[in-house]
Amino acid sequence: MLYMVIEKFLDANEIYRRFDEKGRMMPDGLKYVSSWIDEDLDRCFQLMETDDFSLFAEWTKNWDDIMTCEIIPVMTSAEARQKSDRSDVIKTVSRVME
Repeated sequence: MLYMVIEKFLDANEIYRRFDEKGRMMPDGLKYVSSWIDEDLDRCFQLMETDDFSLFAEWTKNWDDIMTCEIIPVMTSAEARQKSDRSDVIKTVSRVME
């Protein structure tokens, strides 16, 4: 399953120092996919993948003194489209639009 992790930096300089020194410090089973940083270096939007949500607790404890994390399950646009094609979703939307 894919997750969007929104990291809010408390100390960007320390985050990059620690990353350079120790890497991502992720447990086996938690996979980094890609990331984007806002222009102010305040937030990182990181796409990650795992079948075990509990691995996030192990990973974030390595960083929670210098950033906070919001972890959101996400899906691709194609997966969302396929999910929206289900008849029960279409019926709900039709009722709302009436």
